[in-house]
Amino acid sequence: MKKITSFGEILFDVYPDGKKLGGAPFNFIYHIIKLTGKANFVSRVGNDQNGDEILQILKDREISSEFIQIDQNHKTGVAKTTLNEKKIPDFIIEENVAYDFIELTDPLKKLISQNTDCFYFGTLAQRSEQSRNTVQKLAADPNIKCICDLNIRQNYYTPETIEQSLSAADVLKLNEQELELVNKLIIKSEVNKTETVEKMMRIFNIELLCVTKGSSGAILYKDGQENYYKIKNDKVVDTVGAGDAYASMLCIGYLMNWSIEKINKLASEFANEIIKVKGALPEDDTVYQSFKKIIMNGKND
Repeated sequence: MKKITSFGEILFDVYPDGKKLGGAPFNFIYHIIKLTGKANFVSRVGNDQNGDEILQILKDREISSEFIQIDQNHKTGVAKTTLNEKKIPDFIIEENVAYDFIELTDPLKKLISQNTDCFYFGTLAQRSEQSRNTVQKLAADPNIKCICDLNIRQNYYTPETIEQSLSAADVLKLNEQELELVNKLIIKSEVNKTETVEKMMRIFNIELLCVTKGSSGAILYKDGQENYYKIKNDKVVDTVGAGDAYASMLCIGYLMNWSIEKINKLASEFANEIIKVKGALPEDDTVYQSFKKIIMNGKND
């Protein structure tokens, strides 16, 4: 399996009755590690109780914290989370926290140049200049593939950040609302969503693009082809992290040259398993077993 590195926020999703470890880039790479055995994660936590707890959780789960920086001046990130009647999350995300200040270090440069084939990033960790400069310099390496999951949160974006992210992306994942936003700010297509997607892929040289539609499924676009897949969402407990689960299988399928039909089906099925548990990450690894077998036996198709 090719080497995957994820960059961005790691934080606690704080619910009224407790907290769960989260952050889209971490959720993504956690699934990658569980499904493939190894990957790298780049982030930053504060020198505080939450930061200590995160590092201990990673140690307990045998996940490397080698590229997680410790910030002496800013606290660990927190997102206060509530679920509506449809189990859809609403976030209040604290600003000026540790992951906003990820530094471009020599070890990070070496990680990307020598130990990364695919680099994942989003937009939340680009809301501050420090982390934004770091991720954009890492994503500029011409020898790696980049997967961007926009994950627009509240007002934490600019047209410039979105455009730079699209320019770096070989694979792009976004939801319907984000597609409309990108069209309004950058593409300015007045036709339909398919035309917007095709124009976006052409302008930014994107190989594979995914538009997620929540419970209504997802559409994949590649090489002039498109595939729609919808799975029946039963036993929904919590939709937090469903998109991150989808993104992890999307990334694996892309790197293994699966057909878009196979990618969409497996990514949707995997995301459907994740919404059956509370929080973005399952406590029990059994959810991964059947998917690991498919990945291990998967041939290019």
